[in-house]
Amino acid sequence: MKKITNLAMAAAAVLTVTGCSENNKVTLNGAGASFPAPVYQNWTHSYSQTNSGVQVNYQSLGSGAGLNQIKSGTVDFAGSDNPLTLEEQNSAGLVQFPMLTGGVVVIVNIPGVNNNQLKLSRKNLADIYLGKITRWNDPKLLKDNPGLPDLAITVVRRADASGTSFIFTNYLSKISAEWKQVAGCGSSVKWPVGIGGQKNPGVCNNVAKIKGAIGYTEYTYAVEAKLAMVQLENKAGNFIAPTVDNFTAGAAAADWKNAPGFYMVLTDQGGEKSYPILGVTYILFRKDLAADRKAELFKYFNWCLTSGATAAKRLQYVPLPENVVQLIQKEVLK
Repeated sequence: MKKITNLAMAAAAVLTVTGCSENNKVTLNGAGASFPAPVYQNWTHSYSQTNSGVQVNYQSLGSGAGLNQIKSGTVDFAGSDNPLTLEEQNSAGLVQFPMLTGGVVVIVNIPGVNNNQLKLSRKNLADIYLGKITRWNDPKLLKDNPGLPDLAITVVRRADASGTSFIFTNYLSKISAEWKQVAGCGSSVKWPVGIGGQKNPGVCNNVAKIKGAIGYTEYTYAVEAKLAMVQLENKAGNFIAPTVDNFTAGAAAADWKNAPGFYMVLTDQGGEKSYPILGVTYILFRKDLAADRKAELFKYFNWCLTSGATAAKRLQYVPLPENVVQLIQKEVLK
């Protein structure tokens, strides 16, 4: 009987230790941009699997929601494609650094038009979103795309506050003085025309189901949805297809050393092969985050920037160059 009692006590001790270990597991919660969500979700799963003492979660809610949550302190970190200036970071008690770059692509659903077949000039893209070009057989479009059908254009845009919208409208503001005056740049603007979709998947779903639709989304979502993407005229006057190589070419000129608070917008970069609508997706965390949680968060971010780069490339994102990773490690993750 004594032996059985001892065994029971030993079993209870094991259960107690196991329970304590589980209770002591660190959970890091993040929320925000849907632009990087495919790779962030891959990273959180992989890191949590290989680091038994840490569970990392990320909710794809949109950049606006992520910023609200990190400002209120309800998450440990936020993802945003709408960067804050150094002044804005200091005012909110936040620290910001870049995590990845990627392309915002224009997608269409036009019968007979295949991937990377349609060409849109800078002016024509802006005029479509201004509601000035309303049919696909408009002579302005036929000049670069003979044979387009007589079909109404349905403009699709984000319905939520979105970093992807910030990137897209920032680009439109640079290439069209009229767009800048009418709608401007922001995560949420007063769109002249169009129907809304929630987050990147919502835009893709609307484009996929509406013949004649045009929208914008992060590259990985367009690939996964098998939607036709568009060649866009870049600053050099060349029509550029959205590819990882062309995204990399556009990001190469970024001068991060002279970017206070790591504030950078990579739309309309120069270069013969540069894709014109590039986005930087950022991480934000609170300066007053508890030291023990901050230490675990920094371990995770360092893993993402180094070991996570392979998964990022596989999912069609552009990891930061090694010199930029080292700059972030030196100035932020120390």
